[in-house]
Amino acid sequence: MLNGSRRRWGLAASFAAGLALMSPAVAQTPKTLKVTMHADVRTLDPFWTTQTIAGIHGMMVYDTLFSSDGDLKPQPQMVDKWDVSADRKVYTFTLRDGLKFHDGSPVTSKDVVASMNRWGKRDGAGKQLFGYTASLEAKDDKTFVWTLKEPYGLLIESLAKIGTSIPFVMREKEALVDPFKQIEEVVGSGPFAFKKEEWVPGSKTVYEKFAGYVPRKEPPSGHAGGKVVKVDRVEFIWLSDPQTAQAALVAGEIDYLENPQPDFLPILESTPGVKLEQHPAMGTMGIIQLNHLHPPFNNVKARQAMYHLINNADYLNTIAADKKLQKLCYSYFGCGVDMETDAGSEIYRAPPDLKKAEALFKEAGYNGEPITILHATDHQYINPANLVMIQQLRKASFLKLDVQAMDWGSVVSRRAKKEPPAQGGWNIFITGTSVLSSSNPITHVSVGMGCDKAWFGWPCDQKFEDLRKQWAFAQDVDTRKKLAVELSKRAYEQVPYISFAQWVNPVAYRSDKISGVLPVPSVPPMWNIEKK
Repeated sequence: MLNGSRRRWGLAASFAAGLALMSPAVAQTPKTLKVTMHADVRTLDPFWTTQTIAGIHGMMVYDTLFSSDGDLKPQPQMVDKWDVSADRKVYTFTLRDGLKFHDGSPVTSKDVVASMNRWGKRDGAGKQLFGYTASLEAKDDKTFVWTLKEPYGLLIESLAKIGTSIPFVMREKEALVDPFKQIEEVVGSGPFAFKKEEWVPGSKTVYEKFAGYVPRKEPPSGHAGGKVVKVDRVEFIWLSDPQTAQAALVAGEIDYLENPQPDFLPILESTPGVKLEQHPAMGTMGIIQLNHLHPPFNNVKARQAMYHLINNADYLNTIAADKKLQKLCYSYFGCGVDMETDAGSEIYRAPPDLKKAEALFKEAGYNGEPITILHATDHQYINPANLVMIQQLRKASFLKLDVQAMDWGSVVSRRAKKEPPAQGGWNIFITGTSVLSSSNPITHVSVGMGCDKAWFGWPCDQKFEDLRKQWAFAQDVDTRKKLAVELSKRAYEQVPYISFAQWVNPVAYRSDKISGVLPVPSVPPMWNIEKK
């Protein structure tokens, strides 16, 4: 396999070199950071979608009230100070000095209140938080008060989350836009300003240093601390072919590659001037999302049948063949984290059984109707994961598959449709989530079963939601671990989705050209990076 990979690498490198020779010479500022992320920026509204690339875009241009440091502990970001009442129901926050938007207007408490209300209508953790919120009010331009109905202990942790959707602060003008419609203007208060006039979807997204940004005085740590920008521009260069992207890194055409293909990591490791880096908590968990609204997966028997068709290890060996990068994991909350548990996973850990699967589908009333699969063909790990899943499902000859190939952006648009598959809806799509986001049953968006308030697929189970609430209000880790066991058992019984293992994919960058890269487990920060 490696020899074939090297041949493909050679072709990709030759192709990239050819492009460089054919391209006219262009004067470049020495302060321009060229980056290739895992996906192209197509959506400018970070609340509208849970796409990681939307969160990356958001982190460039917006700021947050709190954020997580390198040890994953919440730290104030836009907030200067805060007080909590004795009954733990009233939080009073004061914004720090110097906050301003890219248009020069000051950030006020009204912007914060409108932004948090908009975020709370879209994000899973936000919905949970606002379910326990009595009021959120601006007291004056720099002070706002968050009053809870009950002493919900995850307010600060929710505001500091760095897995999408991130609670960014927008101008009140944009924050008042219907949360189920996309904003059209991008005016943040973060370290970079979005250059919409230079945005070319499918090619390039450009950000410029915001001279009016006042960093915190603390040293940078994770997404917290001082966001000091040390370049003039950052260009997200979209290279859809992973081999071409990696060849561009080797050739020095780009400085930073967020998601290198695992097959080529040994080559990158041996390339002079290229460095691989990862955070200890970095990791991805694959998700096979099932639509609970329509047959056959509106019946729990059909969802349980999927466990008898899916072989977890096949995905790992395809997506991350290097054993050092993969972990066979059966925990809905990720492996290597406090809430890790595989309780209830016996059905999934057993070898595939086509006869059991067929019997369960029949009990669910399945009679050969098409099962519509949204297959994203342009995503590094979603595409091969789809190919594995389709191959596994086709072994069940009683299933009729309707595989519809499309780009990831089209999947993102279509997965929001609640109509039946025959009317533009869907039955299955594949995505992923960070281990960091999944490690908390509240911030783990996909596992929630809040019916209409749940994530795409709309799982619905009140018992599971009651357990989540108990977890959120638990006062110690031991109690939360016990509740995580019960949550896992219920999840394996109700099947909100099917997970397929866990793997790590480090970032790669030209250490001979840039320095100051901050290792984080999720959205990569572009501040603190300096061109040599």
